[in-house]
Amino acid sequence: MELVIVSGSQRKDSQSAKVAQYLMQQMLPSHTVKHIELCQYQLPFWDGDPESKTTDGSRWPFISHQVKRADALILITPEWGGMASPLMKNFLLMCDNQDTAHKPALLVSVVSGISGAYPIAELRMNALKNNKLVATPDHLIIRNVEQVLNTEQAIDDRDKHLRERIDYCLYMLAQYSEALSVIRTNHQDKPYPKQQEYSYGM
Repeated sequence: MELVIVSGSQRKDSQSAKVAQYLMQQMLPSHTVKHIELCQYQLPFWDGDPESKTTDGSRWPFISHQVKRADALILITPEWGGMASPLMKNFLLMCDNQDTAHKPALLVSVVSGISGAYPIAELRMNALKNNKLVATPDHLIIRNVEQVLNTEQAIDDRDKHLRERIDYCLYMLAQYSEALSVIRTNHQDKPYPKQQEYSYGM
């Protein structure tokens, strides 16, 4: 499985990036994992014109290539004001459904307090319609993020249970990746009549 982890914090050295690094370490050696930290790239804000993705030396072609190669994605967003980050939403708007359709995505929300559910709800409700990513039923909310995933071993029961939940979610993401590969192959090799007329969700 080729996995791309996208962390959507607009701050460098963020807790979202820390979580991404932990998830990378938990993947099997047989998996190829790449981490795209969106704040490291000067991406333009998408204005609806495909040409805007590549203006002013944008690194979008590089990111798009990584997404196209991926079998699955993990989308990590901080909760800011009860919302997913602007960088994450911009990334999802820029994604071409030819690169993302029918690929599983594990949604991860990162929050310094005890909330964190709102970004997951937002992404499930309206962020996946046109790019046709398939959010897995399980998601992760990393609450009190400064206090967890900081050491090689869990420091308390909450940290331990979170790590166990992460392992399960990553295992299931790999299962969905394998299962949905059949759909992607059929979508390409045995297209539904007038398939392109239904390239966007209702």
